[in-house]
Amino acid sequence: MKPTRPAVLVGILVVVALITWAVVSRNYSGLPLMPWTAIPTLLLLALGEAYSGWATKARIARKPGMKPVEPLAVARLAALAKASAYAGAVFGGVFAGFALHTVQLLDRETPRGEFFVATGSFVSCVVLVCAALYLEHACRIPKEPEERPRD
Repeated sequence: MKPTRPAVLVGILVVVALITWAVVSRNYSGLPLMPWTAIPTLLLLALGEAYSGWATKARIARKPGMKPVEPLAVARLAALAKASAYAGAVFGGVFAGFALHTVQLLDRETPRGEFFVATGSFVSCVVLVCAALYLEHACRIPKEPEERPRD
């Protein structure tokens, strides 16, 4: 499995944001209100992934007091990190597209509230992507130190 490239994630986010903006621009009045619950949910997921990255990195490095980590567990964490990074980019694009549309309607009360919810959700998605990239980085096996020549 190759490391996730941030440029690909940014590309996905931009494309999804433009598509969402186009759809929301045509159908805004028929859409339900955006729930604010995405913000704490995404932040809790990001916190969990960041902590898992920290613990996994310490376990791979065999820090004192840490149990060794199972290789299959590391592979599962790496897959979780990769999936979270892509999902965060997609949902971040959805929230960014929604915010792009509602920023034009800030003089009205309901769109203004939805703008702040969409922006907060977008920021939460960015935090999740960063935590996922950190977890993926933590799952890498450290390079072996160079063999020292014997005296």
